Amino acid sequence: MGEVSEAVFHIAARPRAVFDHLRDPRSYVGLSPLVVEARDIRTDDDGTVHYVAVERFRFLGFLRYDNRIRVTIRTVDAGGRLWVGGDVDSPGDVQLAYGYELTPDGHGTRLIDRIEVTAPWGLRRFALARASEVQHARGRILAERLGG
Repeated sequence: MGEVSEAVFHIAARPRAVFDHLRDPRSYVGLSPLVVEARDIRTDDDGTVHYVAVERFRFLGFLRYDNRIRVTIRTVDAGGRLWVGGDVDSPGDVQLAYGYELTPDGHGTRLIDRIEVTAPWGLRRFALARASEVQHARGRILAERLGG
């Protein structure tokens, strides 16, 4: 079992618009602040999407490291329930399971963003701290993108 972080955001856009945005891998470029590219996108017959995201890290202001991570996106669109989630497999044996529960909230959407990070003991705190930072930035950026 991994470390869990959960955050709730209000997005001033209808749940369907938020759902459509979150199920498109290209939307994550800039939505997750480290992601600079989404490539090798493929969709299975059941609608599951697989792609490679490139996270760009900078060290000392000039050293660059591009971390390629494998991402899976799954969706639920049934019975009024909208959910987007999946898995991230990163080098260093770091895995992340994520899910966005979308519900109507006034004229917008209440988004519950839940992540669970699993990593080796030496990377666990760093991975969870970084994922939580990205999670909160993602909520803010999503609200700016779709709220406006």
